[in-house]
Amino acid sequence: MRELVLAARPRGVPQATDFELREAAERAPGDGELLVRNVYVSVDPYMRSRMTGVRTYVDGYELGQPVDGGAVGRVVTSGDPGFREGDWVLSRLGWRDGGIVRAASARRLDPDVAPPSTALGVLGMPGLTAWVGLVDIGRVEAGETIYVSGAAGAVGSAAAQIAKLKGLHVIGSAGTPEKVEWLRSLGIEAFDYRETEAAEALADGIDVYFDNVGGAQLEASLAALRPFGRVVACGAISRYNDERAEPGPRNLFLMVTKRLRLQGFIVSDHDDRYRDFLAEVAPWVRDGSLRYRETIVEGLERAPEAFAGLFRGDNVGKMLVRVGPD
Repeated sequence: MRELVLAARPRGVPQATDFELREAAERAPGDGELLVRNVYVSVDPYMRSRMTGVRTYVDGYELGQPVDGGAVGRVVTSGDPGFREGDWVLSRLGWRDGGIVRAASARRLDPDVAPPSTALGVLGMPGLTAWVGLVDIGRVEAGETIYVSGAAGAVGSAAAQIAKLKGLHVIGSAGTPEKVEWLRSLGIEAFDYRETEAAEALADGIDVYFDNVGGAQLEASLAALRPFGRVVACGAISRYNDERAEPGPRNLFLMVTKRLRLQGFIVSDHDDRYRDFLAEVAPWVRDGSLRYRETIVEGLERAPEAFAGLFRGDNVGKMLVRVGPD
């Protein structure tokens, strides 16, 4: 099987030369193991910080080692009685054609309940991130106004729609007219941040800011937040490829004068909330109340290209790489 390894520490936006596609030995699974062939692998913004090699909330990637991450595939050979050949599973195999997975760490997926790819998107880590950010961190309430930056991405589109379903007035930003049109079709008050200043779009004030972008969007939101507003600090994709640290928002003192609350969070700290998340969100996905999109790039060798595309805003919804047939 093939696998993509990190060949060099990226400087700025990751390049194809930062990765190497190589052959890996294949073996039969032992007791309690599964041989899995990937169908979809995930590319996610958090992977960028791991490529620095510096530990944040998780270990960095080692040079010469495969890029691990979310993957959905099918069991080829099972060494565990709880799994059968052909079962769909979610694993952490990452950017590979497939490999050996410990059965205890795999999660079986039911394709009759939802397409398996959604386990990497709206019903997986991005969806859980959106839900936890709103319910547990932001503690949103019906009637409030929330601004979601990066609202056409995997986390942002879920957060915007969940907030709307919970009775909030939702404002969302995106970077192309097509993305803005899609958000408006979902009932989101959307604007193109390349054409409209966030300060103008948020002039009437907001109660909550769901931050996927950081930088200038955070600064504008601090100015727009009403007293006792909240910032749900989920990500800062506008800063991930900076080669040197940039000054933070110039108006942080508003945290004091407005008595704001800013809280960051890491979704893996909230794995115990997954069942509650599924209980509320999965029915919305099944009945079409919460819609999702996937941007699919074909071929394992194109995973670095798809990953770099996240920072250009190439994706609408979840960015996936298809590496094998269903």
